[in-house]
Order: sequence, then C-alpha cells, then structure tokens
Amino acid sequence: MNLIVIIAATLVAGIGSVWLAALLLRVGVRSGSGGVNPQHLLSLAAGALLATAFMHLLPEAFESRIEPALLFAVLLFGLVFFFLLDKAELWHHGHEHHHGNTHEGPDAHKGHDHGHDHDHHGHAHGHAPKGGGSWAVLTGDSVHCFGDGILIASAFIADMRLGLVAAIAVLAHEVPHHIGDLVVLRQSSANQRAALVKVSLAGTMTMLGGIAGWWLVDQLHSWLPYFLVLAGSSFVYVALADLIPQLQKRLPARQTAAQVLWLVAGIVLVTLVSRLAHGEHGHDHGHDAGHGETGHVHKD
Repeated sequence: MNLIVIIAATLVAGIGSVWLAALLLRVGVRSGSGGVNPQHLLSLAAGALLATAFMHLLPEAFESRIEPALLFAVLLFGLVFFFLLDKAELWHHGHEHHHGNTHEGPDAHKGHDHGHDHDHHGHAHGHAPKGGGSWAVLTGDSVHCFGDGILIASAFIADMRLGLVAAIAVLAHEVPHHIGDLVVLRQSSANQRAALVKVSLAGTMTMLGGIAGWWLVDQLHSWLPYFLVLAGSSFVYVALADLIPQLQKRLPARQTAAQVLWLVAGIVLVTLVSRLAHGEHGHDHGHDAGHGETGHVHKD
C-alpha cells in the first residue's frame, strides 16, 4: 500500500508541477501586471520548503535514539554536499558553455544571469538553448527529479503525513523551476507541446526515484533518520541558497510585504496539509514509524 501511495504522490509532484507551470505560463506568469508574479511563487516555495524541513522532517528524525550531535553532523554534511554539487554543476555547464558556444559573445553573460534566476541543482536554465542546451536542461531536471522522488519516499516510509507534506513542498518548489525549463525549451523549439512533453517525461523520474527510495529505505530502515535529515538539508539549502537570494532585491514596501505574505502562505499551506493528513493517518503512522525507527536503531 505504501508503494502505491508513493507512486501516486511522486507522479503528482513530478508531472503535476510541470502542468501547473505550463498553466501559469499560459495565464501570464511573466507579465508585470495582470499575471502571476514569479516572485510570489518563489516566496511560496521557500516558505513550504523551510516549514517542511524545520517543522516536520528534522523533528521526525530527532525523535529517534540517535545522538543529536550525529544528526546535526549529517545536516551539516548535507548542506556542504549540496553546495559542492551546485559548484560542480556550475563549473561543468560553464566549461561546456565556454567551449561549445564561444560565438555568442556578450549574450553568454546574459544567459548566465538568467541562469541564476532559475538554476537549481544542475538545471541549466540560463544557457543558450542552441544545440544541446535543451538536453542539458532535461538531463539536469531528470537527475534532480529522481532525487526528489527518493526524498519523498523516505518521508512516506517514516510517516504518511510527513510524506504528503514533503510531496506538497516538492510540488511547490518545482513549479517556478519548471517554468524556467519550459521557457528555455520553447525558445529552442517552435513546438510548445513538444516542450511540455519533454519536461513532463523528465518529471516522471520523480516516480522512479520514489520506487528506488522505497526499496533503498526498506533495505536500510535503521538509516531512515539519516535519510530524513538529508532530505531536510536539501530543502533548507534550496530555500536559503537558491530561492530566497532571488527575493533579496530592493523593492517598494508593498511588494516586500507581498513577498513576506507569500512566504508565510507557504508555511501555512504545509501546516494545514499536515493537520488535515494528521486527522486521518498521522497518529497511527507516526507512532508506528517512530517505534520502528527507534527499535532498529537501538538494535544496531
């Protein structure tokens, strides 16, 4: 039953975020007025990620009998790991861009700046979509979606409610990034439907990651608290290193207030989803998962 729920949740998070991004583009997500403000989406996603990490994933991990200092060390390791992963991806794509697109001149810098607006763990959104650029986007997107699936599966195995919250958080933060994917692919192809299909196929990697995560965590159940801490570190890193820096711009008081309100809305959204799920599944699954975790850890 757990596997079926994981498959369903990862499909919704992976493909649903792509379709929602396409819908927002259709109604005018990039327009300055009368459309959906992308800054609001980033604020909502940041709030959802931070709330999921600090209010759900990390507390669940710390309920185990593992020494808190060890879990904090894993948290620190996760943050450094994702930082180095970003560095490696930036170096790789920058190297590829320099040697493969040297004819672009000043436009290369424009592309790099755009990449900072949309880049996320290997998403090459900022690179010119000529030649293999769109495939670089799809490859990075697929790898990232696969990792998201593993994180969602880890959360579901710990607690049904926790998994639902993690899936909602992934959905929220993937929407603005898939918008960037679709923009790049539509620039490289006149067929907008083909762009949507390609990004949707990349989104299906979330489901494959969920299946792999279900199998992996099931085999290494005593390691579940560590998986949850790594998931939390991923969410914290994405929010603080990727999303929030894009919001740190000097804006009028009204726009700043709107950013804060959407950030709070993300936190409230995660809290409400958690409360609603808790009414049906939270207590039983949380108790069983916590008992199972501590039992396994104690034996080891």
